[in-house]
Amino acid sequence: MTSKNFEPKIVAYCCHYCAYGAADMAGTMRLEYPPNIKIIRLPCSGKADILYILRAFEDGADGVYVAGCEEGSCHFIRGNFRAKKRVKYAKKILDEIGIRGERLEMHNISTSSGPKFARVATEFTEKIRQLGPSPINKN
Repeated sequence: MTSKNFEPKIVAYCCHYCAYGAADMAGTMRLEYPPNIKIIRLPCSGKADILYILRAFEDGADGVYVAGCEEGSCHFIRGNFRAKKRVKYAKKILDEIGIRGERLEMHNISTSSGPKFARVATEFTEKIRQLGPSPINKN
């Protein structure tokens, strides 16, 4: 039972070389995606520490995704694999504390994939809209 007026707060941790470039490409191509995505540029998706992810939820995010280079194309060789492992672990923590791990995702997006970035942002926003506000945001 979610409000029609609920607009989720979403944080996207994006690697500088690929996912952030894809977000820029989406803008250059004038592709629409929800304005509620707060993009945080990281030097590599492997820098998306579990504490950063959990802090985003603590600070009011309803959903978080980490976006890195395509597998096998990481500029730091294994950073996106580290990110994937951390996201998997963070999802377990979110399930254990009642926030629901499905509010967190990992995506691999190449620099030239502006349309994919826009699609991921739109689909993830809709998913979080269906889940409703984060349980820790309800007052």
